[in-house]
Amino acid sequence: MKAIDTLLELLNRVGTCQGKAVKAMKSQKLIVRAKPASSAICPGCERNCVMPVHSLSATIGKTSSFIVCDKRSDVNRVLIPAERLSQWRCNADLACRFISTSLALRQSVKKADDVRWEIGMVSGDKHSQMLYLKVTDELILIAGNSKVPLAEFIEFHEGAYSLDAVQIRRLADSATTADDRYTPSNARREARKLDTKAMYESWRKAYRELRREKPGMHDVWYSLKIAKLDIAQGRKAETIRKKMKT
Repeated sequence: MKAIDTLLELLNRVGTCQGKAVKAMKSQKLIVRAKPASSAICPGCERNCVMPVHSLSATIGKTSSFIVCDKRSDVNRVLIPAERLSQWRCNADLACRFISTSLALRQSVKKADDVRWEIGMVSGDKHSQMLYLKVTDELILIAGNSKVPLAEFIEFHEGAYSLDAVQIRRLADSATTADDRYTPSNARREARKLDTKAMYESWRKAYRELRREKPGMHDVWYSLKIAKLDIAQGRKAETIRKKMKT
C-alpha cells in the first residue's frame, strides 16, 4: 500500500463526504498539484480513444489543449478543458509533513534509510521516541519497537483530517525498547552531572579571581564578565550570578 493507496482507503471510509474529503486533502497538503496529464480520453466520438494531448499558448497566461484525431476523417482537433488534465500527487514526504504538522512536532522530516522516514520526537507519559513512517507495501508508524498502520490514526471530522495524538503518545509508551539516541542512560546522566558540576566550579574560581583583581564590584558586574568567557558555555549572566558563590 503506497501513499496514494492509503488516501484512497481514507476516501472510502468517508462515504458520501468524498468531495469534502478531497478538498481537505488539498488544503492540508496531503495531495499537491502535479503536472497536467499528457494524454486523455478523447471526447470527439463514441470510441473514447486514449490520445496524446497537445498544448499551445493561446493568450498570455492561458494554454489551449487539444487532441488530434487520426481515426476519423470528419474529426480533426478536439479541445480538452484544462480541468480534465488536472492531476494531484501524494508521496511519503507529504504524508510525513502532515503527521508532523498535526502533532505540532518540530519540523525535522528526513529519510532515515531506504524504507523509513524520520518525522520527529513524540513524548508519551513514560518515553520519548523518534516517530518514523515506514513506506513499503503499507504506510506504518513506528515508535521504538511498536508499529501500527498510519490509516488507523487518521480521522476525518468537520471537514478536516487529523491524527489521534492520544493514541500516538500511547504508541510511544507501549514500546518495550526505547531509542538509545533520545533516552539517556544512567551513565550519560551522571556524566552530564559531572560536567555541570565542573562548569559551576570554573565559575566560582573565575569569580574569586575577578574579586581579587576588582574588589568591591557588584555581583552583576562579575557575572557579566564571566558570561563573556568560554567557561560560561553560553549560559546567561543571571544564571552565573546564582551559581558563582555557592
